[in-house]
Amino acid sequence: MLRAFEKGADGVFVVGCMEGDCHFKTGNFRARKRVEQVAAILDTVGVGGERVRMYNLSSGEGPLFAQYAIEMDAHIRALGPSPVRTALEAQKTAA
Repeated sequence: MLRAFEKGADGVFVVGCMEGDCHFKTGNFRARKRVEQVAAILDTVGVGGERVRMYNLSSGEGPLFAQYAIEMDAHIRALGPSPVRTALEAQKTAA
């Protein structure tokens, strides 16, 4: 997730299995913890933890996945470009 932001992503969302119903047993809980840690890091460095979210879905919820993607897109567009992306673009034009 952090690598995506380093590369200039404006936001990231993670989709995991429904809690308590994961083939990888605790994988979705570990993923949620990582998302929370990344959000805290982004807040600390001034990028904004609200740029990362996690959703839990089952494999048969394609329409809900699409809804979450649209929701996340709207949320990130409202926030505007990531400060990291803005800085990367400024570096490119200065070079």
